[in-house]
Amino acid sequence: MIFVFTGNGKGKTTSALGMALRAAGAGKKVLMVQFLKDGSSSEIKIIKKIKNFKVRSFGRPGFGPYSEKDSQLARLGFLFANNIAKLKKCDLLVLDEFNAALKFKLIDLREAIEFLKEYGRKLDIVLTGRYCPKEIVRMADLATEFKEVRHYYTKNKK
Repeated sequence: MIFVFTGNGKGKTTSALGMALRAAGAGKKVLMVQFLKDGSSSEIKIIKKIKNFKVRSFGRPGFGPYSEKDSQLARLGFLFANNIAKLKKCDLLVLDEFNAALKFKLIDLREAIEFLKEYGRKLDIVLTGRYCPKEIVRMADLATEFKEVRHYYTKNKK
C-alpha cells in the first residue's frame, strides 16, 4: 500500500514513525530514508536501538536554500530506496520528506510515480512532507492532510 502524510501541520513524520514502530513490533523489517534531513533529530537515537528498524539520512545540516549538493543527496537517497525496494530488503519503507524533495525538484516526479507504480503493491511505502503532488495523492491507498490550526511558533504573531 501507499500512504501519504502531507500538509502544513505538524505530525507527518511522527505518524510515519508510529506506523514504523508498529510494524517493527510485529517483526517486520522497516527502513526510513530521510530526505533533506541529516539524521541528527532526537528520534533517530532511539530508532538505532531497534534491531529491525533502520534509518538512512540523505541531507545536510540546516534548511534551504537548496543547492546542487541537496540535489545530489536526494538523488542518492532515491537510488538507495529503489535498490532496497528492488531487493525486497524491507516490509515497510518510509520516505521522510520525500514530498518536499519532489516539490523542490530534487527528485523527478515521473521517476517517483514509476517507482510507486512498481513497488507500491509489493511493499508498504509511506511518503511524508508538505506539498505532495496531486498525482501521487491519487495513487495513494491512504492520504492524510495535516492542517495547522494552532502552532506555538505563531502564537504571538496573530
